[in-house]
Amino acid sequence: MTMQFSSFAQRIAFSTLLPRHAVSMQEKVNIGFLAPLSGPVSSWGKPGLNGCHIWQDWLNNAGGILIDGKRYPVEIHAYDCEYDPQRAKAGAKHLVQDCNIHFLMMLGGESYSQLNTYLVENKILTSTLLPSDLSAETRYLIAPSEIHPFCNVTAVDWIRRAKPHVKTVALCSQNDALGGPSLATYRAAFRAAGIEIVHESIYDPSDPSTAKIVDPMLAAQPDLLCWCSSYTPMVHAMTEYAFHREYSGEILSCTLDDYEKLIAKTSIEFVEGIIFQFPDFDDPKLRKKAFFFNQPQMFYSEYNRRFPNNWSAVSWEFAAILDVWHAAVEKVGSTNSVSVLAAMKSMGQFNNAFGRAQWWGSELLGVDNALVGDWPVVTIQNGKAQIVEFGSVPKWLAKHTNLLKQEFEKNGQLWRQRVESGDTSSPINARSLPKP
Repeated sequence: MTMQFSSFAQRIAFSTLLPRHAVSMQEKVNIGFLAPLSGPVSSWGKPGLNGCHIWQDWLNNAGGILIDGKRYPVEIHAYDCEYDPQRAKAGAKHLVQDCNIHFLMMLGGESYSQLNTYLVENKILTSTLLPSDLSAETRYLIAPSEIHPFCNVTAVDWIRRAKPHVKTVALCSQNDALGGPSLATYRAAFRAAGIEIVHESIYDPSDPSTAKIVDPMLAAQPDLLCWCSSYTPMVHAMTEYAFHREYSGEILSCTLDDYEKLIAKTSIEFVEGIIFQFPDFDDPKLRKKAFFFNQPQMFYSEYNRRFPNNWSAVSWEFAAILDVWHAAVEKVGSTNSVSVLAAMKSMGQFNNAFGRAQWWGSELLGVDNALVGDWPVVTIQNGKAQIVEFGSVPKWLAKHTNLLKQEFEKNGQLWRQRVESGDTSSPINARSLPKP
């Protein structure tokens, strides 16, 4: 394996065996972190920043980033956008103009919707956790870590095989730039699995009512309740509500952050078997995966030591993005966005967190700037998250891309539709379904 394909941990270990290059402590490589650090979406921002600080410390302790024969320390500059487009715009200008960043990391969605022109004009290589942000217009935007919402197809496909008694599902989704693509993906996944959608609840994330969302879902008497990609506070509220209504069927959610708190507020029996997509990194099935930290349990332990009771779906994802960027910078010997992006593409495949991944996206998103590969299916077993399978997103896409495109088009989420409308957060509506 050549150096540019090796894991971060492997590069650091190998570097200790070589003579140190000169270290420039006067100059730093600045990285921007523009994400919600407060508010209802903070669980998808703050834990990611924590993970970046671990990555930063590990890299700097090993000598820094190697560029053209010299090592430089890296520094993360964070700005809380509160998942608000106007604050995100102000934050981007601050990070670019005042902090002189070389790379920008974002959650994406609503917070990215008004920034593309500015970031393209300034040639700022930017990452998102939401590949649905990508289009032919977003030339410097990449999704090299999380492949939401496309990763969600793996859990539905697993349910089709592992739980054949599941014939019907009731869905809910928030009406925003994150909920729209997620709902379209789940619709396609359930169609591919032959599972009938018997109800959809579409809700306003700024003014949700748990009873109004969940009561009609329960009234449809589904075999499965699916929270889609609802934010953590809503996932907890809806799960607790279903518990108090004595629901006894299956539950599927994209994320299940702080599931220990759910157990405490419901019961270990009720949470048993809930299906989601994001594992704890002490999972035994990750020990055989060679990826960016090479030792996921070490990262998980360090994270929980420094940031106890704070692990979430994004705790590792921004750090994984940094590793992809780091490999490309050292390959090309520059932080120039054009050069780094070209280096990423020339590498072909990468090891992402769960195995080999490939650049994809032009058919659906207008550009091959998303790294897709295997993604885990996770269930709660005896009060602990456990990986039950690594599903292949590329294999699912090879069979069902046309089905996915149909659902994206119905939901106004194809990249051409988003660009033509000029609105990446166009409203979504519940599909007309037979009454239960």
